[in-house]
Amino acid sequence: MDRGERERVPVIEDPAWAARLLSSGGLVAIPTETVYGLAADITHREAVARIFSAKGRPTGHPLILHVADVESARRFGVLGSRAEALAMLWPGPLTMIVPATDLVPTEVTGGRDTVALRIPEHPLTLEVLRTLGGALAAPSANRFGRVSPTTAQHVVDDLGGILDPERDAILDGGPCPVGVESTIVDLTCDPPQILRPGGLPTTLVDRLLEPLDGSSTVGAAGPARASGMLPSHYAPERPVILIERENRGTLDPGATVIDRADDPIDAARHLYDDLRRADTSLDAGTDTARSQPIIVVQPDEDGGLGSAVRDRLRKAAAPRERPMTSPNG
Repeated sequence: MDRGERERVPVIEDPAWAARLLSSGGLVAIPTETVYGLAADITHREAVARIFSAKGRPTGHPLILHVADVESARRFGVLGSRAEALAMLWPGPLTMIVPATDLVPTEVTGGRDTVALRIPEHPLTLEVLRTLGGALAAPSANRFGRVSPTTAQHVVDDLGGILDPERDAILDGGPCPVGVESTIVDLTCDPPQILRPGGLPTTLVDRLLEPLDGSSTVGAAGPARASGMLPSHYAPERPVILIERENRGTLDPGATVIDRADDPIDAARHLYDDLRRADTSLDAGTDTARSQPIIVVQPDEDGGLGSAVRDRLRKAAAPRERPMTSPNG
């Protein structure tokens, strides 16, 4: 039986079943409030390695650790005063980079001495985490560099023919309500750096840090050290062209246009589904279709979801230095 004829990975709704698979060394795509993640129990290093192979992800890229509560976070990372202050925002779309403890495998950190931690705000995944009592490494459940998944069907489309139906599964928790990845804050530098805008407003992070020690965050600088920092990422098959709201009137009526710019919450929630649908609105199997651009009207930069959407769109529209592979490639 070749890959095209292989049984696809099961889609389940039972968090206890998902926990059993993970504790046995399987991979489970888990729902969060942001996007679906491809999870492995970090005590199973072979499973962590399979995340990289399933996604086609370079092994030097660190993974985000998902835990159930702040007490668990303290087992895997050293939470200083800044991290403890921001921890009041958990569970939620915030990832903090802090010094790692010895409990975190190097496969998760990419060989660094830091770890990215977050507590997701989704009842099914929190139940899985509480059942396991440990930590799950979980980048987005899609092929590396491609459009992130916000529904179980997106994961099926990307990884359904790659994951092992005998030991893996997709936990269906419905559509992700936020729709873009978590905000990543690096607390190991001074001042702290926002490495990736996301579902949590950066202005809120600043407000919590400034009364503590006079700190406020700055934009990312230096080499990529967290998910989503590459120039090209979140990319559909078709090229993406970005325009501002005031230029809507110049659009060709026959163009493929995504325009939710008047509502940043709606734009974030539907961003990845819109890009996926635009990819399949034409015969994407032809070179002609792949060359026809998707035009996206951008929301305003607002320090919140509008900024996060613009960040994802800039990366989706960036020149692509890597070959685009098919979902099952």
